[in-house]
Amino acid sequence: MPTTTTPPPTTTLIPPTTTTPVPPTTTTPIPTTTTTPIPTTTTPIPTTTPTPRTTTTIPPSTTPTPPTTTTPMPTTTTPTPPPTTTPTTTEESITTPRTTEKPTTATPVIDTTTTKAPTTTPKPLTTTEATTPMTTTSPTTHESVVTGPTPSFITDSQVSPIPTTTGTPTPPPITCPEWDKVQNETFWLCNCTLARCIENNTIEIIPYECPKPEPITCTNGKKPVLQWDELYCCQHYVCDCVCEGWGDPHYITFDGLFYSFQGNCTYVLMEEMWPRHQFKIYIDNVNCDPTEDVSCPRAIIVSYRSTVITLKNHNLIGAAQLEALIDGVSLRLPFSRHGVKVMSSGINMVLEIAHLQVVVTFGVTGFSVNLPWQHFGNNTQGHCGTCNNNKADDCMLPGGQLVENCALMADYWPAKDQPDCHVAPGIPTNSPLPEPTQKPCKPDSSACDLLKDSIFAACHPFVSPDNFYKGCVYDSCHVSNPAVECTSLQTYAAACAQFGVCIYWRNHTAQCASDCPADKVYKPCGPAEQPTCDDNPDESRMNFTTEGCFCPDGMKLFNKDSEICVDKCGCIDPEGVPREFNERFEYKCQDCVCSESTKTVTCKPKVCSKPPVEICTGPGFVYVNQTDPSDPCCSSLVCRCDSRTCPPTNMNCPIGFVPVVSV
Repeated sequence: MPTTTTPPPTTTLIPPTTTTPVPPTTTTPIPTTTTTPIPTTTTPIPTTTPTPRTTTTIPPSTTPTPPTTTTPMPTTTTPTPPPTTTPTTTEESITTPRTTEKPTTATPVIDTTTTKAPTTTPKPLTTTEATTPMTTTSPTTHESVVTGPTPSFITDSQVSPIPTTTGTPTPPPITCPEWDKVQNETFWLCNCTLARCIENNTIEIIPYECPKPEPITCTNGKKPVLQWDELYCCQHYVCDCVCEGWGDPHYITFDGLFYSFQGNCTYVLMEEMWPRHQFKIYIDNVNCDPTEDVSCPRAIIVSYRSTVITLKNHNLIGAAQLEALIDGVSLRLPFSRHGVKVMSSGINMVLEIAHLQVVVTFGVTGFSVNLPWQHFGNNTQGHCGTCNNNKADDCMLPGGQLVENCALMADYWPAKDQPDCHVAPGIPTNSPLPEPTQKPCKPDSSACDLLKDSIFAACHPFVSPDNFYKGCVYDSCHVSNPAVECTSLQTYAAACAQFGVCIYWRNHTAQCASDCPADKVYKPCGPAEQPTCDDNPDESRMNFTTEGCFCPDGMKLFNKDSEICVDKCGCIDPEGVPREFNERFEYKCQDCVCSESTKTVTCKPKVCSKPPVEICTGPGFVYVNQTDPSDPCCSSLVCRCDSRTCPPTNMNCPIGFVPVVSV
């Protein structure tokens, strides 16, 4: 059967399959006379536009195709040579072309058929009547090409090799070497844009549309936050992880589950299930009441990479005595090293790891741990539970087993090298612990009632006071120190502050009064990193609110190492007195000036004026260097009698006379 094909620059004859570049703008119709049955017909194969990572299948034909004639179709884009594949069909078997990630489409024909190969550009395909145009859908593209009554479907699904009876697969050529992509391969270009390799470094741009973020509800009562996906293209809502503890102590887990635990040891407050950031937090609980078996948080220990910082309260009864330590050595606050900052507001210490967006607070009232879902979602365990917006699995043991009571679970999380910690032998059962029988209790003071009073009413829609009220009542009944009730109020007020609700509550109860130095003022909502004269506007600052003692309005700290508040930035003299720029003053008989260029005080010895010198010529009189009464820093020469320099006196007197000394 004579068949002639003239696609430049090469000619495809018979199998094995030969792939040659064919300009899509030139196709010569091939007259073919078919006198044999369908299975023995050899047909030139039209070239079609491939799609990314596709498979090509040829289903059997059941309907004969009437003779058709297709005229060459003009193209509208720059020609690019797609591969051409020629299969051979016999009665016994169907031989398909070599299949790689660059797919082809073959069409069985009965009579003479010539199909023009369309050219693909970023615009929709232009095809003949027997070809359906490409359909593009965001975010995934699907393309189907149908020729004649026997369709072949091309999609962007996972490439599956087509079994062949002849030939071996060959790797596809890199047709977009600038992008290191093969023909039809889809890849992320930039700015949330997909691209597909056409050929010859020609790519098709496929816009990527993001679905609308679906709202969610956080079980811990916090506000959902938007987070980018891994490609930073689309956003979705997540719930950040916030764990709180206060009193003797009461916990609210990352997912909002409330429980109380009276262990007397150092425990794992939070650690990663699968270590990613080398980050752990421990809590050191100690007995804090002489009559009741209750404990209080004495310290929070934060371990990040090779840095271990202990936030400690030396006074569990009364005013806080807070200290930050590394290896037992006290730190001068504020502290910043290896990506870790520690600040103090006088009432709380605040630790921040900016790289992980971690904020940990600790004070006389208790602690809070704030972790972003982005770094810690579905990857925490310990006393604070699992951060996955699901309370049901918060009471998890180290081995992954769940128990129904978190107070029982907490015993099984001692820190390593804690031989004195009491851990119940064996694995606990899932049966809940019986509630201990306790006498009915009513708080000794009205401090707890403030939580449900109008003082905190503005916060009630954002944070429920119920768990804090339960903790307050428990502490009032079981801790002899009445100040422990303040921890529930302060922790609740701190939770409100994170929602932007700032409440002045301490002046409503005498037992919770603030204690600030004379030059500072109490604020329930102040910046954890207080402004100073040394601040650099290009440096990032801690974005966290805490209560504490701050400079009065209109003033700021002189520098990060100073507790001195100033209204104008300048210098601090050696005695700690703030000085304005270019101010001149005297210090220890030196002339000093506050230099604006160096922001330091520079001093020089004072230059004194020279007073007139007395004439000192009398016998026994000498010059003496004497301090100037009008200027203690200066001295002058004065004439003074010095008996040691007097000339010798004749001591021989006539009879009846005795020598007398006079001046």
